[in-house]
Amino acid sequence: MAAEKKQKTRPVASATKPANKTRKRMTQAERTALSDQRMFEAAISLINEFGTQKTTLKQIGEIAGYSRGLANYRFGSKEGLLDELFSRFDKRWKAHLKSYVDQQVGIAGVKAAARALRDFLQLEPNYMRAMYILWYESLGHESAIRNRLAYHHDVYRKDATQWIRQGIAEGEIDPKIDPEQFAVQYCAFIFGTVYQWLVKAEALDLDALFKEYEKNLTKLLSKGEAV
Repeated sequence: MAAEKKQKTRPVASATKPANKTRKRMTQAERTALSDQRMFEAAISLINEFGTQKTTLKQIGEIAGYSRGLANYRFGSKEGLLDELFSRFDKRWKAHLKSYVDQQVGIAGVKAAARALRDFLQLEPNYMRAMYILWYESLGHESAIRNRLAYHHDVYRKDATQWIRQGIAEGEIDPKIDPEQFAVQYCAFIFGTVYQWLVKAEALDLDALFKEYEKNLTKLLSKGEAV
């Protein structure tokens, strides 16, 4: 009987040993990255619920599951955390946009950029909503966030301007189109759409909206007869 018991317990013992050997402890860098990510997720949740003004570092740390002072220790201030949140969002958005536009220019470039926004709204709704709340609430006063937002708007307009100029140079786009003015109108569509989505997302059929925009875009920009 004793021998039988030993035979039955051997497989269990041998099965658990490899698991203990392969268990890997997180490095300090990994723990820091994880705590940062959890605090950013907590910040996004709080901003969406209360706005930036009523969101505190204390709340962010506690909701993330850490001490009250960790967020303050890590970022120095709420502005520091929000600035880093902006930087991370910007990096994520640029990578997403590049995956759509790549080397495309002209009408194809504009359409690809519009599709990138449409899909980003659906893929990252919470992050997108939090960032736009942050940006809109920064407009009432001078701040680093507002200055960075102004710079990014300049970049968006320059990108759209360049797509149109290259399309004209290649003979695809009507040369009567003013690239700078089109860029302003394009950004107005993009930011106006996001604003309406923020107010009442369920009121917009994003797929139908962007499909119609692409159709009208082709008619507006195409050289000669619309295609």
